Amino acid sequence: MMVDITSKRMVHREATAYGRIKLKEETLEAIRSGKVKKGDVFTVARIAAIQAVKDTPKIIPLCHPIPITGIDVSFDLSDDSVSVTVTVRTIAQTGVEMEALSGVMAALLNIWDMVKYLEKDESGNYPLTKIEEVRVLKKVKGD
Repeated sequence: MMVDITSKRMVHREATAYGRIKLKEETLEAIRSGKVKKGDVFTVARIAAIQAVKDTPKIIPLCHPIPITGIDVSFDLSDDSVSVTVTVRTIAQTGVEMEALSGVMAALLNIWDMVKYLEKDESGNYPLTKIEEVRVLKKVKGD
């Protein structure tokens, strides 16, 4: 059952989520140098994150559809991974944690999709590739 939020007042709400994908060194170099066959990894992952934030109620059935007033998506490359941080803002009766988490997961999955040909081993598996540390970093309610 969907939670009734009728009596809750509209307030500023914000949530920041984080996650990372561990990749091979060669894959990270291909991303850095812009040599991934499918194109610009960060542009595609950013659009995927934004789309996922906006579509969260479609993929999480009991999540309320709320107006999204702002989305920030950022990436950080380290020696062994790409980190994604998504911040979502709204003025609504309920929070945006699920939207932020959806954005992070969509970005990470799109990164994996774009570089999977570089990550596969000789048997077609992904022994080193993994998505990890997905979590909500911060939640804000009110001014």
